[in-house]
Amino acid sequence: MFYQPDYKIFSNCQTCDDRSCASQTLSVSELELLSKNCNEAKFEQGETILAEGSRTSHIIYLREGLVKEYGKSGLQEEYILQVVKPHSYLGLHSIYSDTNNHYSYAALTPVRVCYIDLNVFSQFIKENGRFGYEILSSVCNDSLNNYHRFIDQHQKKINGKLADAILYFAIVIFGKNKFDLPLSRKELAYLIGTSRESVSKQISVFVKDKIISVDDRNIKILDMNRLQNISKVG
Repeated sequence: MFYQPDYKIFSNCQTCDDRSCASQTLSVSELELLSKNCNEAKFEQGETILAEGSRTSHIIYLREGLVKEYGKSGLQEEYILQVVKPHSYLGLHSIYSDTNNHYSYAALTPVRVCYIDLNVFSQFIKENGRFGYEILSSVCNDSLNNYHRFIDQHQKKINGKLADAILYFAIVIFGKNKFDLPLSRKELAYLIGTSRESVSKQISVFVKDKIISVDDRNIKILDMNRLQNISKVG
């Protein structure tokens, strides 16, 4: 099922400053239709936005905050596919595959989302070629990025995996060398496919070697060249 807190806000898509690249291709009449079939909601850190196995009835647009996309293995161990930034859609992989969501989504920070009726969203894809192109591009980019990241996970040692993760947050998620990591050590382990103990040990090595500095969840890259080199040869 999908979760919506009691606090809802009517969303006017025509005046929204957080529209996606896809929604910017919609006509005035299409934006009016979107507004009539869109509800905004807020979630606090740790709250589930969409659960794996639930039926697909809405597409969720992330306006603000960070969200983790994750699933569970047969042993009930969590694996994190990616961290999703604002101006992204959640649940796109399940639009035409079947009627169930294949991943869960949870708030890593306070977030604002818009729930869009699936039938209306599908109508835009079928009738507006530019909208469909932007959605297809988004799905392809996510799939390609996740594919390369998972290949690297199987080929690299723990130092290379952790270097990749730090660079992922610095470059892709935050765009700066100093940031607050939105994941716990255990979640970071789920992201790169290793144990929490291995993550903690390797972080200590990077700190000792003056590659990064760590203060609780705040990470600062001190030597970008060395970190990138470890990512390449790790």
